[in-house]
Amino acid sequence: LRYASTAAAVRPPAAEVRNQRNAVFAREQARQRALYPRVEKIEVSVRGPGLDGTLLIMNRGMSTPLSCARHLTEHHVTNSALALVDGELWPLHQPLTNSCSLTLLTFKDSDPTMVNQAYWRSCAAMLGQVLEAAFKDNYTVELLSPPEVPVTLGAFCCDVALDPQLDSWTPSEETLRSLTRGALQLIHQDLPWEPLEVVPSVALEVFSHSRFKQEEVEQKAAQNPKGTVMLYRCGDHVLLSGGPLVARTGLCSQFEVTALHSLGQGPWGLHRRAQGVSLPLQLPAHHMVWRKLRQRAEKLVRTTNVHLTHSSHSSDIKAEAHRRRRSC
Repeated sequence: LRYASTAAAVRPPAAEVRNQRNAVFAREQARQRALYPRVEKIEVSVRGPGLDGTLLIMNRGMSTPLSCARHLTEHHVTNSALALVDGELWPLHQPLTNSCSLTLLTFKDSDPTMVNQAYWRSCAAMLGQVLEAAFKDNYTVELLSPPEVPVTLGAFCCDVALDPQLDSWTPSEETLRSLTRGALQLIHQDLPWEPLEVVPSVALEVFSHSRFKQEEVEQKAAQNPKGTVMLYRCGDHVLLSGGPLVARTGLCSQFEVTALHSLGQGPWGLHRRAQGVSLPLQLPAHHMVWRKLRQRAEKLVRTTNVHLTHSSHSSDIKAEAHRRRRSC
């Protein structure tokens, strides 16, 4: 995806923007870790099949749910995607700050709804990361709020406004294959999604080169009773998320970018919707089922709002795959 554009000169080169976002993220991450200079112990009561009654002594502000998983078995380290801490959804890499109860969540739980929605959200985040890197410095790429869509719609989505000089451009099948290869590289690297809860002023500094993201920060902070927003970092990509992401890119298995639809003119120019489909490592599908899922994911996913995040219900990825298998 290499072209030439003068519009990209409106803001610094993409590499410079990435470096600036990473620097602010790393600085704030270090500041927060320094809030716990002394080692203080907390008690973590682990819940789950075969684990009830397990008590771990961990370090306040340093230990994470993943740290706890390492004290259990390799199965828990490999298969855990998300956690519940005192009943609250909690990213695996987010430090624990008080004694608590902990439940590690996987895709094969009896009710995987929350994990499935976090997985769909994570796949959309990875799609956005690939899109932002695909055009290098040649064109501006403005990632819009990814619509929060249920698994039953058949595709995760990432909305984007590309450089105005690309308004007449139609992506080819090779374009989609190239984007898919970019996502598969991220999966192969097995990168963590590092969470960081920040006050709005920090997030505004992170996204100082994006007018859209600054508005999104203010909106999300206003909607959160704590007045904070959640950032994630994956490799050198920093993003703003409307909900928890799973632990790492390596939890994804089959993944394909299936479409890049035009949504028409919006507040930020021509809005486009990139779509894809994926299944986690724990739930592989037969190639015939996967082909059906891919075909379905090509159809435009319609939502009520193309540039603001909104909530919706989730469903079971495994059940969806089984449903498609029965229809083959």
